[in-house]
Amino acid sequence: MSDHDSLELERVPSGIPGLDTILRGGLLRGGLLRGGVYIVQGVPGAGKTIFANQVCFYHTARGRRAVFATLLAESHARMLQHLRSLSFFDETVIPERMIYVSAFQALESDGLKGLFDLLRREVRGHRADFLVVDGFLAVEDVAPSAGDLKKFISELQSIASIANCTVLLLTNGTGRAVCPEQTMVDGVIELEDQIIAPRAERYLRVRKFRGSGFLRGHHGYRITDGGLEVFPRVEAAFATPSRADEYRPDRMRTGVPSLDEMLLGGLPVATTTALIGPTGSGKSTLGLQFLSLSNPDEPGLIFGFYETPQRLRSKAASFGIDLAGLEARGAVEIVWQAQGENRLDELGHRLLDAVRRRGVKRLFVDGLGGMIQSAAHPDRITRFFAVLANELRALGITTVYTLEMEGVYGEGMTIPVAGISSLIENLIMLRRVEIRSRMHRSVSILKLRDSDFDMAVRDFSITRNGIAIGPPLEEVK
Repeated sequence: MSDHDSLELERVPSGIPGLDTILRGGLLRGGLLRGGVYIVQGVPGAGKTIFANQVCFYHTARGRRAVFATLLAESHARMLQHLRSLSFFDETVIPERMIYVSAFQALESDGLKGLFDLLRREVRGHRADFLVVDGFLAVEDVAPSAGDLKKFISELQSIASIANCTVLLLTNGTGRAVCPEQTMVDGVIELEDQIIAPRAERYLRVRKFRGSGFLRGHHGYRITDGGLEVFPRVEAAFATPSRADEYRPDRMRTGVPSLDEMLLGGLPVATTTALIGPTGSGKSTLGLQFLSLSNPDEPGLIFGFYETPQRLRSKAASFGIDLAGLEARGAVEIVWQAQGENRLDELGHRLLDAVRRRGVKRLFVDGLGGMIQSAAHPDRITRFFAVLANELRALGITTVYTLEMEGVYGEGMTIPVAGISSLIENLIMLRRVEIRSRMHRSVSILKLRDSDFDMAVRDFSITRNGIAIGPPLEEVK
């Protein structure tokens, strides 16, 4: 399909956050194609009815009309009772723009022809822009043959084309790999609910989408008080960074002057740095000092998992950083998420949304392990961070991660995520060592992109003014 042909296909946004990114078509914005017929398929409880109502209410709020025909035993009153708890629900558009119709009797009494006549009459009579048929499995059960079912869908396509009406067919599916109706429709969207012991994960997958490219694979989603929210898989959504990555020779100060001297001027701008070390080694302290140089023109972001915003403010204040004041001036924002059943892609999009919203230049991710532990499929980790890091570089963001290592002190420590060291340009190690029966903190630079650096392992301490780096360890008495 040429770009010229693609430009002729009118898009209608779904109103479901994240879905239109998956249903994207080259230079066009994403969304469904007007006049298309789509199957939305999934097990009971996957959210198909919420999906369709969310799309319809999004468009009725913008003056369009939708017909929602049900073939289920559940009454409209009961369905609406369930929908009232969702923020997109608006009872004032019923029944003028959102029209609910029971089609069960027409199908039972007069078969496919009776159902088709009812749907055509409702779409024409209300000049509907959307038609939903909920419980399409009942149509499959009633159809005398696969040929009759295909004919019925062809007739629905004629309604969609003539009325310029987009059609959603909701079904549980038949369990067959390929169903006759799937060969006819313009797209198939599947909602899945998987158990990945011990957790349950919801995934959306586009199996077919005529007239456009789309992001393949499984994409996580949640059902919240706002309806469905989809999180396009980061490796697919940002396989190509949103802008060209430009090399900049500039340096960014770390907030610790003596560390800047070791780095010969600071961290290279728009690079990724990992602060690695055991618990209590000073990683968060160094990250907070890095954020302390943020200002409203070059704002900073703390994206954290383990310490609440209030604890971070208290910790920063203990060595002279007024984090609350930086927040009040718009220089720093804290985005904190409690450790729980987070989703890796949800975290990735939340992070990227936050840095874009404020034009962040300094990013401190306090606890890379929080992201790693959120991955239902650990084999994704390296690819996920490679793509995320590329996007952050392209946005001109200088990123500092903390990464906790096993062990409290000693020489035998390794980076806990295989392959991640190759994705990070700069590595700084903080650890504890024993010298003459006394414990000392040490800092060393293991890697710095395209630059020389001080290779000494130096003693450091955490004072009322933050980190103070001292002499090389061999000079410590």
